[in-house]
Order: sequence, then C-alpha cells, then structure tokens
Amino acid sequence: MRIAFLTAPEGVEQVELTEPWRAAKEAGHDPVLVSTQSGEIQGFNHLDKADTFPVDEVVGDTSADAFGGLVLPGGVANPDFLRTDDKAVAFVKGFFEQGRPVAAICHAPWTLVEADVVRGRTLTSWPSLRTDLRNAGATWVDEQVKVCDAGDNVLITSRKPDDLKAFCATYLAEFAKAAG
Repeated sequence: MRIAFLTAPEGVEQVELTEPWRAAKEAGHDPVLVSTQSGEIQGFNHLDKADTFPVDEVVGDTSADAFGGLVLPGGVANPDFLRTDDKAVAFVKGFFEQGRPVAAICHAPWTLVEADVVRGRTLTSWPSLRTDLRNAGATWVDEQVKVCDAGDNVLITSRKPDDLKAFCATYLAEFAKAAG
C-alpha cells in the first residue's frame, strides 16, 4: 500500500514521523512524504531542530486517489501550519470522502478539525486538543490508541510519542483490513 505521510515544511515531531514510517516500510508498504512545498522538511525533537527529510510529493500536485491511507504525524507547529493551507486540508478531507484509513498522533488532529471530519467520531490526542475536538463535535478519550469506525473510514489516533508502539501496530493492522 502507498501511504501518504503529510507534514508541513517544518515543525513535525521527528519520532512521530520516523517510527510510523519505519513500521510501514518493515510491513512492506510504500511510505511517501507529502508536504506543502518541494525540497526538504525540517524535523524537530520537541522544540529543537533535528533531521531533514526529502519531500516526495507536493500536496497540491497529488490527491487521496494516489494512496491507500494517510498518516498525520504531530508536533505542535506542524498541524497548526497544515490547517492554514487549503490544499493540505482538502488533501486530508479527500481520504475521509473516499473512505480511506487515516492515522493521526499527538497534535495532528488539529488538521482533522480544520477539515471538519471529526464530528460524531471518537478519538484521542495530546490532551490540550481535548476542547478543540469536543467543540468540533468529536468525543475525546484519554487512551493510548483509539480506533473509530463510526464514519465512512477508519480513524486511528494516539496521544503522544510514548504511544508510538501501540499506534504503529494498530494503524498497520487497520490499514491492512481496509485494503481487504
């Protein structure tokens, strides 16, 4: 399965990109780094710059049609930037409209709020997003990983980097189910 990993040019929490990416590769999938600009993205370890990663595709030049699923890594600045980019928001919304699986960790559900795809869904996130998610019509839970199939697609969410092992195992299992 081709899996899109959508990030802003900077601000992604590096481990929330690299661990799910590694898990996808080890499971035989084709992870693709999608961003709002070509070139490289800048990873962060919390607030400190970390490594850079080459962008494979630009969000305005691709669509959900090209992928079997979507992973949204967190980091505070990353989803905050993405939610202000109309093409990134439309890209995310496309996965929901097409019934394709989506996995989001930490602060990444901010982008889901902007895409207006959390209403009636149950998910988890970094605790500071709780009110934003509730105001957008979601039910927020404090769980290591939450799978919600109450919509047209499956949505997998986790709270933080400490949840990555469960997040990776769960998103890969759910993506495999969705692929049939």
